[in-house]
Amino acid sequence: MGRVLLVEDLHVYQKLCQLHLEICRLSTPWPKDERYALTSQIRRSSNSAPANLAEKHSDRHVKNRIEGVNRSRGEALETIHHLYIAKLQGYISDEQYNEYGNRYRECVRMLNGLEKNHEKQLPANQRQWPSDGPEN
Repeated sequence: MGRVLLVEDLHVYQKLCQLHLEICRLSTPWPKDERYALTSQIRRSSNSAPANLAEKHSDRHVKNRIEGVNRSRGEALETIHHLYIAKLQGYISDEQYNEYGNRYRECVRMLNGLEKNHEKQLPANQRQWPSDGPEN
């Protein structure tokens, strides 16, 4: 029997954890009056993206694993929003916004693929993603 895939083995989880560390460094110089506002929000959402994936990764019920992926995707998209607000506030450059936004969007695409993979374990009438072809 093969080794159980740990959440730490997932490439998307690794990327989201790395992004969280970078977001913490990126937001450190932001104004002190943002400490409990935008700085806190972006750090929480950037940490919640991998945390939600980790929380549900080993759940025995596939629908719960899918829920974890969905929550992770939502937190990644929320982080993009916070990055956009930081750009509008002048805390980060357009280039930084584009770089981090693109990296988060890549993670969202990876999460979409992970969700599709999980859904293959569900009956066809319970799937949210369209089938890529005939059932095997």
